[in-house]
Parts: sequence; C-alpha cells; structure tokens
Amino acid sequence: MYSSQVLDHFEHPRNAGVVADADASVQIENPACGDILKLSLKLTGERIGEIRFQAKGCVASMACGSALTELVCGKTVAQAKALKKDELLQAVGGLPPASMHASHLALDALGAALGQLTGRS
Repeated sequence: MYSSQVLDHFEHPRNAGVVADADASVQIENPACGDILKLSLKLTGERIGEIRFQAKGCVASMACGSALTELVCGKTVAQAKALKKDELLQAVGGLPPASMHASHLALDALGAALGQLTGRS
C-alpha cells in the first residue's frame, strides 16, 4: 500500500522534535481526518538552518512531515515557498489517493510557517 520511502520516513523520521527559539512555529490540523502537524524552524542568515516537525496522525502524515523537513532544510525562504506538491510526493515515493491529504497538510504547515517570516531578512 505504501512505498518503501513512506515506510522509511515513518519508521525512521528525520528532524523530529521542536526547534528551540524558533523563528516560526505552527500547528495545522486537517479537520477531515484529525491529523495534526507541527513545524518549527530557525533561520541561519537567509536560509532555513533548522526545521523540525511533530505529527499526530496517519503513516502518510508522519512521512510527509519528515520528508518536507529534508527537502527545505538549507533552502532560502523563497526556495522553500516554491516547493511543489509533486516534489514532496516524489520524495515519499507517491501516496495512495486516500492518503493525499498528508501532502496537503505538510505544505499548508510549511506555508503557514514561512508566512510568519514575512518582512524578515
């Protein structure tokens, strides 16, 4: 049902936890399924120097949170904002249709966190 990449991110999550003294921190909930994703990040100069996630929900939500942190760590805010759903889906080896909500949750959380940085250099 799930790709080997999804299972790997679920079983061995990357960047789990909370960033101390975060520049941005959000919690997003999917009202349809109840999954919750928290993201916190800290900038180093103009780049995302550290990003961590916490997830409560399905396998796919946890995997997407983990993969998302790998994809945007080290990127500029503009590069992170440009992340496409297809890139996230590729990083997790695709998702079954019933689990696509997980990619939306991760990208919504990223957008909300990056939105908190508006006006910062």
